[in-house]
Amino acid sequence: MTAPFQVEPFNIGLGPVQITGFGLAVLAAFAISQVIVVRELARRGHAESAAAAPDVVLAALVGTIVGGKLYYAVLNRDFSTVFSRSGFVFWGGFMGSVLFCWLFIRFRKLVFARYADVAGVAIAGGYAVGRTGCWAVGDDYGRPWNGPLAVTFPNGAPPSTAANMTDLFGIPLPAGTPPDAVIAVHPSQLYETAMGLVMFAVLWRLRGHRHAEGWLFGAYCVLAGVERFLVEFVRAKDDRVLGPLTSAQGIALAVMVIGFAVMWWRRAPGPGRAGVYADGGVEAPA
Repeated sequence: MTAPFQVEPFNIGLGPVQITGFGLAVLAAFAISQVIVVRELARRGHAESAAAAPDVVLAALVGTIVGGKLYYAVLNRDFSTVFSRSGFVFWGGFMGSVLFCWLFIRFRKLVFARYADVAGVAIAGGYAVGRTGCWAVGDDYGRPWNGPLAVTFPNGAPPSTAANMTDLFGIPLPAGTPPDAVIAVHPSQLYETAMGLVMFAVLWRLRGHRHAEGWLFGAYCVLAGVERFLVEFVRAKDDRVLGPLTSAQGIALAVMVIGFAVMWWRRAPGPGRAGVYADGGVEAPA
């Protein structure tokens, strides 16, 4: 298999410090998410909540790192990876982020549903940016493919070689394929970036909804579940534990169900379910 485009890792060396494209993308993702959360809360008239938003986003960042690393360690049954630079799983990061944010918001006696509603938009925007980091380091690429958008990662994490395809991902290749042959694959990271932008556009359009606070987070969960369920069919994975489905697809289905439940639960303002605007009114998004 050959590919029209070869991707090399993006790294910047500053003396003993190595700055990777993944790190820069994650930093940009959280910065963008914070801007969205602060501006949207302020637009809705929640000045106090907007002022505390940077601290909530910091809690989300810590939870993302902890959850993503722990999930990876449990998945691979190797807790030494917790202290390595490699190994990070989105669903683990997502669950860790939600948990840490909930704990911090409860500690500060703030309103969780208020932050969750704007987080739906922010996470989608941050996700689209963050996934470019996987592309930058050659991680989370797709299954072998020789289509017009196929790419190779000769120095990826790990390299897209025949040996890694069979040994790490359990993907059969034609007999006689040299183990060190670099295999062309789906650019699944770019698929996820594109779908992340679509999610963001949809949720941005819905941010002036008339439902109760928290409804938009449910909508995000549904969209995120659909996105991950679909992209997993082309990703190079070794954890198809649910028949033809991966563990990530199983979680995606569960997240979709939770999302629909949240949308139904928060479908209309009422006692204990405030609308999104501080004055109780309905405005068109600016």
